[in-house]
Amino acid sequence: MLFRKRWIALLATVMLGAGTAMAVGTFTQAASAQAADAGKDAPAAAAAAAPAPPPVIENGKEVVDNPYGLDALWKGGDFVARGTLIILIVMSLGTWYIMFTKFFEQFKLGRQAGAARGSFWSAGSINEGISTLSEGSPFRYIAETGVSSTTKHEGALLERIDLNSWISMSIQRAIDNVQSRLQDGLAFLATVGSTAPFVGLFGTVWGIYHALTAIGIAGQASIDKVAGPVGEALIMTAFGLAVAVPAVLGYNFLVRRNKVAMESVRSFGADLHLVLLGQTSGKAGK
Repeated sequence: MLFRKRWIALLATVMLGAGTAMAVGTFTQAASAQAADAGKDAPAAAAAAAPAPPPVIENGKEVVDNPYGLDALWKGGDFVARGTLIILIVMSLGTWYIMFTKFFEQFKLGRQAGAARGSFWSAGSINEGISTLSEGSPFRYIAETGVSSTTKHEGALLERIDLNSWISMSIQRAIDNVQSRLQDGLAFLATVGSTAPFVGLFGTVWGIYHALTAIGIAGQASIDKVAGPVGEALIMTAFGLAVAVPAVLGYNFLVRRNKVAMESVRSFGADLHLVLLGQTSGKAGK
């Protein structure tokens, strides 16, 4: 009996120790798992807790990388888009070059008109007056043409034309040549002003075509699929208008100034005609 009680007590002690060991092992395993999970989540938590890097700022302005700007248009566009953009750039450069050169030419003509009024008509003779005009001046060209017409009125055919009509026709031809020279380049401005919007519209249509193609390939109209082609289309439209508007304004401005300049040229030609007729009439009377 005593032996049986001792055996039961020993078995209870062994079972209690085993249970305690199992409990300690389970607790240790759970703690290890929690520590491992905490170790895995630590970088993510640290990244979430870390503040975002501030945007790059240069010269007081935030620099934003725009994937739909001009640089992206040139790099991502095909040969049609690049060719359209090059055509618009050439049109713009030609427009500004012609506007500046023609404005300088008109300004120079105005100064030459003032010099002709001040020096030519105060000279003792037409030849002396011609010598006071600068080389390459349209007024000197008209005066030399008029003087030349009085000395070349010879021959069986030319003698059938009276001297008055011959001098008038010669001076008018010289004036027409000056007017034609002043109008050089205006046709280019008119062409650019009328065609640049349509060139930009062609680029717009091509960009919309790319947008529809991207939608068809992707199978969905997401913003990232259509933003680039639609942005390309809008840029082409803006470029076409930016090229056409200065060309139209410059054309109208230069045409108006040409009319003012030609008034002084025609006045000079009419006065020269009368002087040449009086000079030839005086020689004929002598």
